[in-house]
Amino acid sequence: MSMTVKKGDNVLVITGKDKGKTGKVLEVFPKDNRVLVDGVNIVTKHKKARTQQEQSAIIKKTAPIDASNVMVVCSVCGKATRVSHKEIDGKKVRVCKKCSASLDKEYVKATKKEAKKNIDTTKKTEKKADAKAGEKKATTKSTTKKAVEKKETVKTTAKKETKTQKSNTKKSEA
Repeated sequence: MSMTVKKGDNVLVITGKDKGKTGKVLEVFPKDNRVLVDGVNIVTKHKKARTQQEQSAIIKKTAPIDASNVMVVCSVCGKATRVSHKEIDGKKVRVCKKCSASLDKEYVKATKKEAKKNIDTTKKTEKKADAKAGEKKATTKSTTKKAVEKKETVKTTAKKETKTQKSNTKKSEA
């Protein structure tokens, strides 16, 4: 039977003394159906000095736990989930039962690269289309700027004329 847990997965411990703890899988032992999870199942080991130069010590280290006691945490939905297998593009991929997202990092990286390539090609075609549209916009912008400048000059000359007319009427009244 193949294991649904792989090295590098984030897992949640569902039974045992460390129930509720999460950690990253450091090592997998498929023959024994056990996994080594960071920060889970920490045991103390007493090391006795074999010679006079060595020191005795109490060492704390992580011990493997049974793979059935952990559930994979989906990176997309963030929940502990069962794992199903689907064949996508001729590859067997582990999939989250709750959100149907891929749990295999290699497959996710490959699909992201393909998506990025597709996006890059669409961006290039959009840039070409934008360049053509930009030329048209530039000509329309320049004509609108000229029209706005003409309106402003007309307004300023009209203001000057009204000021001169008011000053002329004041002079004639005086």
